[in-house]
Amino acid sequence: MTFSRGARSVSKRGAKLLATAAVTVSLLAACGAPPINHGYVLAENALDQVPVGSSREQVMLVLGTPSTTSSVAGSTFYYISQTIDESPLWGREITDQRVLAVYFDDEGKVRQIANYGLKDGKVFDFIERKTRTSGAEVSLIGQMLGSVGRVSPF
Repeated sequence: MTFSRGARSVSKRGAKLLATAAVTVSLLAACGAPPINHGYVLAENALDQVPVGSSREQVMLVLGTPSTTSSVAGSTFYYISQTIDESPLWGREITDQRVLAVYFDDEGKVRQIANYGLKDGKVFDFIERKTRTSGAEVSLIGQMLGSVGRVSPF
């Protein structure tokens, strides 16, 4: 089968483009950073040392200080962790998220231990750069115009 010179140059150009793209993608894939771990990383045998019936003190000795506690008399300890993979092609992606919840009864003894992951809930941001406030955001000009006529003599 014979090809015209124009068709042959197009196929060579396409092959060069394909080879360049393959090399670029493989180089970018090799530049990926190692996974980033945030929060509490659970040791393999840590949960074996905290059976149901353990005290709060024993839990803190084995697992350490919790990431947060429940607002109801500290009846639950939460140990939170998140793993993020960073890639030059796809950016940051949360690959794993764990919330270890240790529930206590009224006497301060472990009642239940639950290990939640990504499939159990929505992904949340551990570090929020903005503090949300209730109400509408008003600009400086809006504040100035809103105060016209509200002058108090005192």
